[in-house]
Amino acid sequence: MTKNNNDALVSRRFMLASGLALGASALVPSVRAASPIKVAGIHGSPVENAWNSVLHKALQDAAAEGVIEYVFSEGVSGTDYPRAMSEYAEQGAKLIIGETFPVEKQARSVAADYPETSFVMGSSGTFSGDNFGTFGTWNFDGAYLAGMLAGKMTKSNIVGSVGAIPIPEVNMLINAFAAGVKAVNPDAKHLTSFIGTFFDPPKAREAGLAQIDAGADILFGERIGTADAAKERGIKSIGSLIDYTSRYPDTVFANALWNFRPILNAAIADAVAGKPVGREYTSYGLMKEGGSDIVYVKGSAPAEVEAEMEAVRAQIKAGTFEVPQNMAEPT
Repeated sequence: MTKNNNDALVSRRFMLASGLALGASALVPSVRAASPIKVAGIHGSPVENAWNSVLHKALQDAAAEGVIEYVFSEGVSGTDYPRAMSEYAEQGAKLIIGETFPVEKQARSVAADYPETSFVMGSSGTFSGDNFGTFGTWNFDGAYLAGMLAGKMTKSNIVGSVGAIPIPEVNMLINAFAAGVKAVNPDAKHLTSFIGTFFDPPKAREAGLAQIDAGADILFGERIGTADAAKERGIKSIGSLIDYTSRYPDTVFANALWNFRPILNAAIADAVAGKPVGREYTSYGLMKEGGSDIVYVKGSAPAEVEAEMEAVRAQIKAGTFEVPQNMAEPT
């Protein structure tokens, strides 16, 4: 999906209401029960954090449509997370959505205590039992395509990525961006920094500034705050998960989007039907399934570069090209 210079401020709402939302409806024709089921969201960071905001928006939309009754908590620490899971299960939530990256073992233990409650969690681990499903944030296809643009746009031949913590999913996203850069510019250098937390915009900004000082002239912001550094120094940046272009119209030229709604729809459908949710839901979020994409400002890169990227994008959607899934920590 492209934006010309006149519609660079097209909102994420438009994006999700068009292409990505079509994927959501196509994957699960109907998830509506006779009455809305109670779904709890447990967010480890504030819902303004990009990843949590994607989940929160999908859950809010489902509630507005009458599909679910939605309650949530945000900023829940790892030490409090198992307790929050138990409390929502005790309160009668049919389905609990959240993230278990810092508490993988404890989360599965809680789920085992509440076999009648369905848990579907963002996780670096795998599903377990009948009631604990997992999903990954696999918008790495869009990151690869953004890397293709960046690789041809960089003038210093140095690009950078600012990530949270080197867990497999974050590693895969940053590695995909770097692979996209290298695919079109083998001589480009790629810098990587991790801020050690999932939400600290000032720290992400500082990491971005350090990379700019080291010569980077395009930054991939896996974390919120990276674009602030790019804006401050007058260079270009790429967003992840949501569309940052409207916030940084002269800075963010591309975004690797991810839409949680297809995953949520599948989980709700299973919970409503009484089917086990103990399975992997990640694939519903892939680009070829309509769950992720790239959105960019047309004209930011030379026309031939955009055309080359769009050709690969079409191949990804058709299933004839697969972006490498490299979960090793970037070096």
